[in-house]
Amino acid sequence: MFVEIPNCVKDRLTNFLLPVFWKYKMPTRETEIVESARFADMFAAIGTDARLRILRLLLSAHPDGLIVGDIQSELAIPASTLSHHLEKLKNEDLVSVERQGTFLWYRANTSTLQELLGFLYSECCTRNKAVKPESIFKLCK
Repeated sequence: MFVEIPNCVKDRLTNFLLPVFWKYKMPTRETEIVESARFADMFAAIGTDARLRILRLLLSAHPDGLIVGDIQSELAIPASTLSHHLEKLKNEDLVSVERQGTFLWYRANTSTLQELLGFLYSECCTRNKAVKPESIFKLCK
């Protein structure tokens, strides 16, 4: 007997199980390639002065975020250029955007940034031991 699963349940299962499936079904080398490409895209997104300044500003306004006009006036970036930079950051999931009436609110996506920091930490401080973990903790205090 076939039971129809509601779409909302299918979506939740897909969002939950698909990452788990890929994590355990892909060979280790392929997983590393996919992860490396994803993190490289994130680094490229924050690899310009303007985008890094935008991200820093949004982090300083966390968790409330800022509207586009406030970002523009604070950083003195022309509207069309700012729009381009925000789109790039949004595409890499480094920022989120929410429309409230006529305003677009941008927020730093701290969970994605945490993943990025975790990647750096695991690569340089645990797996390769290029940097002593104690030196990272000193910087954070």
